[in-house]
Order: sequence, then C-alpha cells, then structure tokens
Amino acid sequence: MISDLKELGFRISLWQLPYFTSKNAIYDEIVSKGFVVRDDGGRRPFEDAIFDFSNQEAVDWYQGKIADLLKLGVGAIKVDFGEDAPFRGLYASGRSGFYEHNLYPLRYNKAIADITRQVTGESIIWARSAWAGSQRYPLHWGGDAENTDSAMAATLRAGLSFGLSGFSFWSHDAGGFVQAPPLDLYHRWLAFGLLTSHTRCHGAPPREPWAFSEDFVEDFRRAVEMRYRLMPYLYSQAVSSARQGWPMLRALFFEFPEDPTSWMIEDQYMLGSDLLVAPLFSAARTRKVYLPPGSWIDYQSGATFEGGSWHQIQTAEIPIIVLARNQAVIPRSGVAQHTGAIDWNRIELMVFNSDGSPSRGLFASPGGSLYELEVEPEGERWRLKADPAQGRIEWAISSKTID
Repeated sequence: MISDLKELGFRISLWQLPYFTSKNAIYDEIVSKGFVVRDDGGRRPFEDAIFDFSNQEAVDWYQGKIADLLKLGVGAIKVDFGEDAPFRGLYASGRSGFYEHNLYPLRYNKAIADITRQVTGESIIWARSAWAGSQRYPLHWGGDAENTDSAMAATLRAGLSFGLSGFSFWSHDAGGFVQAPPLDLYHRWLAFGLLTSHTRCHGAPPREPWAFSEDFVEDFRRAVEMRYRLMPYLYSQAVSSARQGWPMLRALFFEFPEDPTSWMIEDQYMLGSDLLVAPLFSAARTRKVYLPPGSWIDYQSGATFEGGSWHQIQTAEIPIIVLARNQAVIPRSGVAQHTGAIDWNRIELMVFNSDGSPSRGLFASPGGSLYELEVEPEGERWRLKADPAQGRIEWAISSKTID
C-alpha cells in the first residue's frame, strides 16, 4: 500500500518515539541488550525504558528498524518527544543526565536523519525537540498547542524565536493540537500554516476539510492552491535560507534592522525576503498591520500601502494578510496535485511594482541552482533582462498592482 500511495504522489510520515513501555513488542530486547538509560543503581529512572542514543551499538540497532520502514517507501519519520531524557540517568557515554539531557534531542535527530539520508537520499525528519546543532537535521515543529487564538499567537512567537536561534525550517499544527479545532480558528490558522516553510494539519480529529462543510472544502482548496502556486518562491527562499543559515520565517527586524518599530513586532513575519505575512488572531477579517519602510503591495488585492506606518487592512478571500515588497519578483507555478507534479519548465514571474522601476527576485531550479532575476519595463509590459535558464524555462511575466 505504501508503495502504491507513493506512485500516486502521497508521501507517508510514520510516528515513533524513543520511550518504550513494558507492553511494547521490543521492550524486552532493548532492555536485555542494555540499550536503555540506567541510574546510578543500575535501575531504569522511569517505568518506561528510555532509549540511549549515546550508545552507538544501540543507534545502529535503532537505525536498522527505521531503515526497514523507509525501504517500504515511507517518506519521513516523525521524531517525536526527546525532551524527557532523565537528568538522574547514567548513559553509555559515561556521563550523567546533567551533560546528556540537552544532547539527547541532537543525538536523536541525527540518528534518524542519517539513516533517512542513507536509504532515501533525503535527510528530512519531523522533530519535536532540538538543541544547538539540530538545525543540521530539519525540520522541527512547534509541539502540542491549544486550540485558541492566544495559542496561535504564541505559536508564531515561538517560531520567530526558533528562527533566530539558527533554524531555517519550522512547522506547526494548523488549528492547534489538543482538541478538534473550531472552524473559524482552523480556517485562519490553516492560512498561517500554509505560509510557513512546511505545512502540517495535525491534531485531535477531525482535520479533513470535508468533515466541516462543503464551503470549508472550497476555502481549504483555495488556500492550499495559493501555497502550491508559491512553491517556486518557497523553494527558492528555502535554498537561499539554507545556504545563508537564515530562517525562512523571519522577525521583521531581521530584514529591517534599522527600523526601530520592526523590533517591537511579534505578530507578523517575513516569509523569505519579499513577502510580509500578518495572520488573523481573531474572528475579524481586518487587522492593524505595521509595514516597514518602503512601499508594499497586497498579494491578494493588489492594493498599495506606504511603509513606515500602521494600516488597518482588510483581508480578501483567504483569511490572512500577505504583502509583497515593492519591486519584488515572485516566481510561481501552476497548481499541481503534489510537489512531484509541478511543471518547473513553465514559471510565472509575478511582478509587484507600483512605480515602473526594475524589479528583482530569486529563483532556484529543482537541482538547487540559485539565480537572481531582474525584470525591467518595456512599454506597458515587463521583460526578463537576462534568462538565467538559457531557454530551458518558459517564463510568463505578469504584474500585480492597482492604483
């Protein structure tokens, strides 16, 4: 079944964790082999057996189990938990939990990422815990948030802090985790989740849009299609961010360090270098948005706003406010059923420009080559100043602005 789904474009992520109850089928094996953390009396610190990733023999065994799943066609492993390594434990490294507690998620992330790369050629994981160095093993998500507006806002603050800690990629549970999400909250949080480096609809059921209403199915589709059209932009910014060690989801002051107000904003962010995102943290369809210096153009409506000030902005069909920098070139693609079906030979360059000056952007090919794009006005149209793909891509140039 897994291989059949893979051929259809579905990639399966499997959940696991490194704590084993006595009812687990492999509990006796890992205990007898000495693969678990002990205390100074040789006992287990907790009732559960805590896997010891400081033991290379144990890591090899664990990776063998994960490899068997990946070879079935599984796309990624959810590397859950990892933050509960016992402080009072003694580890195979010979050190106590005082040293190993914070290292535990790093060792855990590395073990799964390494075997994933060995089997699939990719090192992506979905990890909950991290420590310094875990940015080498993307990606991580924000854990089990409540299903409330305040938790949604707190999730963004956490993501901004995470990015400033050196992590390029991050995700979160759209709608919150612990209960079934209220429809309006899910609607707004979904748009926020889709405008993050990676998107995740996970938590207490239901999460399927058709379980809510036919109207929400259309709203869900509209928002997801926005993300799919933005895939060339997201991928290009991902390549650039990974090379620079920058976060894709950025606090405003990251891009505008000389602007004092940008240092005070914690409920908006830059998605890459050219898109400013302001999620809706209440049921209202309008909110105050601070725009850093420069001109900004609404991604949905095309309306232009002057920066260095606050604006009350009305959202459009998709319940989130997204603005592009003036003179930004945003590469987009046609909607596809999955990322493997995106046509990278036909790319639209959406020019956001309110003054007719040359505009610039980034484009990364699927192989990871990163190009700078520059378009310039030619009469009432725009033209690509130089073709970085040398004819391999069919470029379509359009513009988004209104008076």
